[in-house]
Amino acid sequence: MARSGVRYEDVQQAIDQLVARRETPSVQKVREVLGTGSFTTISEHLREWRARREANRDLPAPRDMPEPLLALASALWEQAQQDAGEALSHYREEANQRIEAARAEILETQRHAEDAQQRESALAAHLAATEQRLEERSAELARSQSARFALEEREAEHSARLEKREEQLAQLQAKNERQAQRYQETLAAQESQQQQRLTQEEQRHESVEARLMTLLDEARQERQAAEKAHTARERQLETRLETLQQQLQAARTEVVEEERQRRESEWARTRAEDRTHALQHEQALLQARIDEQKRLLEDQARRLCDLEAQLNRRLWQTPVSARQDEAGNDEGSAEAKPSEKSEPDEN
Repeated sequence: MARSGVRYEDVQQAIDQLVARRETPSVQKVREVLGTGSFTTISEHLREWRARREANRDLPAPRDMPEPLLALASALWEQAQQDAGEALSHYREEANQRIEAARAEILETQRHAEDAQQRESALAAHLAATEQRLEERSAELARSQSARFALEEREAEHSARLEKREEQLAQLQAKNERQAQRYQETLAAQESQQQQRLTQEEQRHESVEARLMTLLDEARQERQAAEKAHTARERQLETRLETLQQQLQAARTEVVEEERQRRESEWARTRAEDRTHALQHEQALLQARIDEQKRLLEDQARRLCDLEAQLNRRLWQTPVSARQDEAGNDEGSAEAKPSEKSEPDEN
């Protein structure tokens, strides 16, 4: 039941104000407009308003209503329907979410039930296995009891055998005592014989010891003689060592002298080789100069031969009349000779 503090008319007026501001009516917005009232009361009045709006949706408008008012009412009605549809879709989404949550809870409950069934099955299997192990343990216990009975029987048999063995042991002990007595008597006889042998051995050892002392004295004398001979040999070796050291020193001196002479001869040989190389170099230079002079002489001889050949050709080419004029006129011949000499110079 709704409280008497907030009436339906108050909620309807608040909804009309929200619709006039083009806002979707909701419980929170209606309460903000009213400034008071519980959410439950406002929610009940809001549901009643929506139910009345759904019931009056298909009613025709009054015929005597003015057209501007009718248009405004139609616009307000469409806006109200749109707002109601949006609110309805919101509630539908919320309901769907609750349904999904309920389905999830159902699935979770089913899963818990399946887990419980699985645990029950596992417990049943464990109980069956435990019963089987109990039966196996019972069978094993029965086998152990039968084995224990068999062991008790074998223990009784072993006890009887042990009594027989004890009787045999007593007989053997008596026999051993008799044998020990005979052994003591035999041992006493052997001890007396051993004592006699020991006395004989002591006498023999004394004679051997005297002989060993004699041999020891002889060995000492031989060792002293060997030590003397060794000392004399050491002296001889020391003397020989000193002689060898002196010879070694003399040999070292000779080696040093020979090394000095070898170095001097090596130095002289090096100087001789250097001088030989210098003389060979000078000889090569002189030979080169001689070869150059020979080449120049050969060139001059070749040129001289060429000049003589040219002169002979000129002489053979001169006319006979020129020769007669030359014979008749000494002056002309004198002029001809310088001209002939000048031609080879030009060539």
